[in-house]
Amino acid sequence: MNITLIAGARPNFMKVAPIIHAMDEANSRNDGLFRYRLIHTGQHYDKIMSDTFFEELNIPHPDANLGCGGGSQAEQTAAIMVAFEKELQAHPADLVMVVGDVTSTMACSIVARKLNTKVAHVEAGIRSFDLSMPEEINRMVTDSITDVFFTTSEWAGENLRKSGVKDEQIHFTGNVMIDTLLANRHKFTRPEIWDRAGLEEGGYLVMTLHRPANVDEKEKFARFLEAIIASSGDLPLIFPVHPRTAKIIRELDVALPERFHMIEPLGYLEFNYLVERARAVLTDSGGITEEATVMGVPCMTLRDNTERPETVELGTNELIGTDPANIAPAFERLLAGQWKSGRIPDKWDGKAAGRIVAGLEAMVSSIPATP
Repeated sequence: MNITLIAGARPNFMKVAPIIHAMDEANSRNDGLFRYRLIHTGQHYDKIMSDTFFEELNIPHPDANLGCGGGSQAEQTAAIMVAFEKELQAHPADLVMVVGDVTSTMACSIVARKLNTKVAHVEAGIRSFDLSMPEEINRMVTDSITDVFFTTSEWAGENLRKSGVKDEQIHFTGNVMIDTLLANRHKFTRPEIWDRAGLEEGGYLVMTLHRPANVDEKEKFARFLEAIIASSGDLPLIFPVHPRTAKIIRELDVALPERFHMIEPLGYLEFNYLVERARAVLTDSGGITEEATVMGVPCMTLRDNTERPETVELGTNELIGTDPANIAPAFERLLAGQWKSGRIPDKWDGKAAGRIVAGLEAMVSSIPATP
């Protein structure tokens, strides 16, 4: 089976990597069962995604980079579709596998189906039901034309069934991002800020905020920061921040205490070293809520909805919402030791990629091979 795998951003490579490793294992058992080609659309430029990134996480380098970064949503979607059409025509595949919910996920799925190539979606079926999020549009469009659905939870499978997807198309395999987390947990690396800020295990907070609704509205962002600083006692706050967001913070009329540390974005191993040892995490990122849940770290999500309800229903995550007034009561519970303990969702055990590849092996006989 010829498979083209799509990655458009750094987290996509972390999701694709365990699948490639599992296919390599399958190939060792079944002499060349899978032939794959890894394509980076270039959607996101990430200076951290250097040779070291690939080596440290044992992630394969892409076979091609389409170089489709920059531009508006429409311009980027169009650029990816034009470039990937040429790539897929030059290197036909039996199956195009997309992961996650970035623009590349949707754009490459559309191209594949228009070229009569089957599509498999890893992380299919997750929904926030918030159409103001570009990622939600990407998920909905991708799943509407997907042939094979690999899901992270029972919630995701139920979303697909409600939209008319047949049971036999849905494979509940677990979360490949957790495969990468567990495979690399022993390699987590202490960042420089640990010693510089005098951090101690369980004695600090980690923040990540990036969604425009939270950081672009300056008055609201200022109230968020004031509430977090006022409610967090004397705990150091570690905020790996994009330069653009750092500039916004400096323009705000907010008194930042010495314990508030804005630092450069961290690599995967350093960032998760901090998360694993933190008292809690404050974030508006869905992926971090998954990792915090698996590591048993309290997580406050500054959003009104989540596409990963299992992290709330089962895990350590709570939706705090987008009203800064909700922050103080959340911190009262955290600092009083009253945060829920949570548990790890089913099949978030580091074996999701193996289940995905087992599903692909079962498909081999049903898909005519490309010449």
